[in-house]
Amino acid sequence: MLNKFAIDYIAFPQHSSRVFTHLTDDPIEVEDFLMHLLGARCRITAIRHDGIVMTSHQFDRMLKVAAERIASELLRESLALDAAEIKDRFGFAA
Repeated sequence: MLNKFAIDYIAFPQHSSRVFTHLTDDPIEVEDFLMHLLGARCRITAIRHDGIVMTSHQFDRMLKVAAERIASELLRESLALDAAEIKDRFGFAA
């Protein structure tokens, strides 16, 4: 049985070209893992859903959500704001 999502990435793009794959059935875990990859500056090469490579629009949308969650967390911690203030002031869902 195929996992619902697969994320292909290069952990150390400046030193290696080895591609790793993270498999999961949980869409929330996909967002969390993308957040981790963005924070670690890994190269994300592909995201597949049910074995099919996502379109560039779908790929960009998933990365945008992960990046907004990172920004929201940084603002919450750095400025001591709650979720409602972050959404009101910056437009990020928290």
